Amino acid sequence: MKIEHIAIWVKDLEKSRMFYQKYFGATSNEKYHNPVKNFQSYFLSFDNGCRIEIMTRPDIETRTSSFESQQFGIVHLAFSAGSKEKVDGLTEKLRNDGYTIAGEPRTTGDGYYESVILDPENNIIEIVA
Repeated sequence: MKIEHIAIWVKDLEKSRMFYQKYFGATSNEKYHNPVKNFQSYFLSFDNGCRIEIMTRPDIETRTSSFESQQFGIVHLAFSAGSKEKVDGLTEKLRNDGYTIAGEPRTTGDGYYESVILDPENNIIEIVA
């Protein structure tokens, strides 16, 4: 058994697609559009076979969860960079490009070396080694 994909509602479909392609090496399919439901989505594929579906629809409400004030449900996505140096490098690239670094690179209590950043929709992303 493996996780096939995780779906995320987003406001800006194109900005989110480009973010995951640029920083995490995702490959995107063609945009799906259902005009009856005013629904649009992309599937973003990664080398290990896992996928993220990013979706948008104008009637989806903004969530109230944030990095500081979270609620029950899925909390974050974690991407393995492969080494501490790659975690540091990607974190700095994201910082230089204006993304929020919610947690500086460090070794956590559960043994990961990780940084925590927020994607364009303020979803929590861990970059781990």
